Amino acid sequence: MFLQQVVNGLTLGSTYALIALGYTLVFGVLGIVNMAHGEIFMIGAFVGLTLVSKWQLNIFVAMAGAMAAGALAGIILERAALRPLRRRAVSHLAPLISTIGVSIFLESLALRIFGPQTQAFPIQFGGGLIDLGLIKIAPIQILILGVSFGLMLILQFWLQRSRIGQLVRATAESTETAGLLGINTGRIIVLTVALASGLGGVAGVLVGLAFNAVEPTMGITMGFKGLAVLILGGLGNIPGAMFGGLILGIAEVFSVAYGSSSYRDAVAFGMIIILLVLRPQGLFGGSSQQGGRC
Repeated sequence: MFLQQVVNGLTLGSTYALIALGYTLVFGVLGIVNMAHGEIFMIGAFVGLTLVSKWQLNIFVAMAGAMAAGALAGIILERAALRPLRRRAVSHLAPLISTIGVSIFLESLALRIFGPQTQAFPIQFGGGLIDLGLIKIAPIQILILGVSFGLMLILQFWLQRSRIGQLVRATAESTETAGLLGINTGRIIVLTVALASGLGGVAGVLVGLAFNAVEPTMGITMGFKGLAVLILGGLGNIPGAMFGGLILGIAEVFSVAYGSSSYRDAVAFGMIIILLVLRPQGLFGGSSQQGGRC
């Protein structure tokens, strides 16, 4: 029973981690919280659902399409809502309010296009659970775990080893210094927002598969969970976002398994309140951390 709940928690937590990585990347480079990320996550879910149900495409092709749609939405967001504010001496709250406006617009647009009803993926992965002895795991869980951990490992390797990843990290350390060193910080910012939004799009498909439900308001709840993981792991900390998502997922699953489903969100956000009191910088954040440092 215990090991089974750990597997279930890791499955849920891996999706939280993917969502939180999007928040973390944007915060690390721009120093802002993208409140429209949850709605971009929702757009990815609907794009994946449409590609699978209407076009009868493979689920992996649908994920690629959702990632592309999320990345495109991120580029539009950066150009329309973030870039004009960076060129002006505005309050730090201005980008936050701007992304909130974008999130409301995207949710309203989704309600208009797809309607308020919940929709499901018409896909069945296998005929039942796979018995591994101590645990039983569904094929959909294997898919979610494989894709989530694969993307997290690829992202971490890319940031640490590739030249563009190093440019992203340099821009996260100091946009001004990176610009003086000849780095095109504008392009790096666009790339970062697009990458973060693309990860959100894939996460939307995975969550839609996990819960077998896609709806226009799904971005609100999952967006808040991503923010919770962002705080739990440490602002702008990539490994922190990964482990924070897993911790939150396991905590939620155990609260339901050994308590009540009504305590699920209370446990999750109760952890955040306690952490903010005991360790405001997060589990993996440094004591002098001012913002994201990918």
